[in-house]
Amino acid sequence: MSLRRTFLSILAFAALTGAASAETIKVGVTPGPHAQVLEAAKAVAAKKGLDIQIIEFSDYVVPNAALEAGDLQANSFQHQPYLDNQVADRKYKIVALGNTINFPMGIYSKKVKSWDEVKSGATLAIPNDPTNGGRVLILLRDKGIIKLKDGVGFKPTLLDITENPKKLKITEVDAAQLPRTLPDVDVAGINTNYATQAGLDPVKDAILREDPKGPYANIIAVRAVDKDKPWVKTLVESYQSPEVKDFIEKTFKGSVLATW
Repeated sequence: MSLRRTFLSILAFAALTGAASAETIKVGVTPGPHAQVLEAAKAVAAKKGLDIQIIEFSDYVVPNAALEAGDLQANSFQHQPYLDNQVADRKYKIVALGNTINFPMGIYSKKVKSWDEVKSGATLAIPNDPTNGGRVLILLRDKGIIKLKDGVGFKPTLLDITENPKKLKITEVDAAQLPRTLPDVDVAGINTNYATQAGLDPVKDAILREDPKGPYANIIAVRAVDKDKPWVKTLVESYQSPEVKDFIEKTFKGSVLATW
């Protein structure tokens, strides 16, 4: 065998054994920024020997159920209050191991250009899950639009509203469907990932916007039994890398924020 052929054989063997040693994990996300940022993290992780398969879900319920069932190894789509609510309600053994991004919640409208134009008795659509619906109510409270009972924490409900001077008519809708309600309601509180997916610009189009500093940083979640596995550290480090932060800043220009 020639020296060249021997060298090529060694390279081929190294490539095969390198591929075989790469670990593959499935990570659940929702479409839009969560998926886009994870794609950037996937490229970083690949250099560290971790192959990330990205699985997209169209709602907020299935990713945790799939993780709990072992159909995923991790997910990246939710903030801590939402995970806390899911763990309390469904007894999931899921833990958070690293911050990812923050999407300041916004109030959007196709009918008015500012909150000052919202009339008494206006219709407002909010997410129907306790955490994100409550998040809109907290936003309205913090802007002085409504008042809530003391001590409601991060999950106030419509029953916790004590003052509603504008007599807003609030209806609860599946979070993913909220952009579609805009022609039919006066205003809607929409999560940023669903807003951007629908072509809305959170920086320019939101007539009210949540303070980006707060408890709503999104997280990487894994099953508690997996939290100490080596791939978890690689996943978190790859996500929280300078390359991914640079991607977020250049791609989203302030509508999505890195939180690490």
